[in-house]
Amino acid sequence: MTSLRTHWKTWLMLLPGVGTILLLMGSTFYMVVAQSFGFHNMMGESGFSTEFWRDALADPTLHKSLIYSIKVSVIGALGAVSLAYPLVLWLRKPFTGSTTITGLLRAPMFIPGLVAAFLLVNVISYHGVVNQGLMWLGITEKPIRMQNDNFGWGVIILQIWKQLPFAMILLAGAVNSIRNDVLDAASDLGANAWRRFTGIVFPLSIPALQVSLILIFIGALGDYSFYSIAGPKNTYSLSMLMHITSTEFMEWNKGAVVAVIIMVTAVIASLAISLLTAPLATKKGKLK
Repeated sequence: MTSLRTHWKTWLMLLPGVGTILLLMGSTFYMVVAQSFGFHNMMGESGFSTEFWRDALADPTLHKSLIYSIKVSVIGALGAVSLAYPLVLWLRKPFTGSTTITGLLRAPMFIPGLVAAFLLVNVISYHGVVNQGLMWLGITEKPIRMQNDNFGWGVIILQIWKQLPFAMILLAGAVNSIRNDVLDAASDLGANAWRRFTGIVFPLSIPALQVSLILIFIGALGDYSFYSIAGPKNTYSLSMLMHITSTEFMEWNKGAVVAVIIMVTAVIASLAISLLTAPLATKKGKLK
């Protein structure tokens, strides 16, 4: 009886915070889904209809935007964690200047996305610092278009730069929790640095890797500022398409459809990341 009473007290204590979050998120989710099916129409009569879904799903612009947004989000997430791992391992043991380097790497966290986009656009522009450096080193004979390129490399570079600190913070917690004697034992058994990473560090950091990939993917999928400033001019991201459809063409119901697609894509991607990376945490092998 006492245990049951304690259980209910715990839930009652959580109710104000959790209940408020669920209320706000639930009401927002309900409004978006309802508007996508014709309810709560901001212009005209309201009523159930699948017309907006049919029109949106048949629109080739939406298909192109979905592929483009997923492509940038996947490459951006993989790029951020791929750079974060060596940096976290390098900074694992403190050395002179490591605090300063860590601070510089985390600087993007304190810069608003729109400001960061404008700053880095000057770096990756046709006559920016990167192109000037490549030509000075003799790597390229003429500038490379990285801003507003058709593939979206400019946006990908911005996403990696902006999301790298988050990946580092999440992965650092997992990597730094690995005991040194475990790594030393692997070294004594003949494992080189790469084998220690693939056999110990990487499997033990899979939960942090999953969180990093999911958060970065969702953040990149719903981003607006980077896409609008550095993205290609002939393709919209999903967030840009939603904004333009709702505010410029005043098709709020169709914009709600795009919003639901963004949320569904985020959920599917989160499940896919979890399913694909979970087996890596239990992978077994022999140290060589």
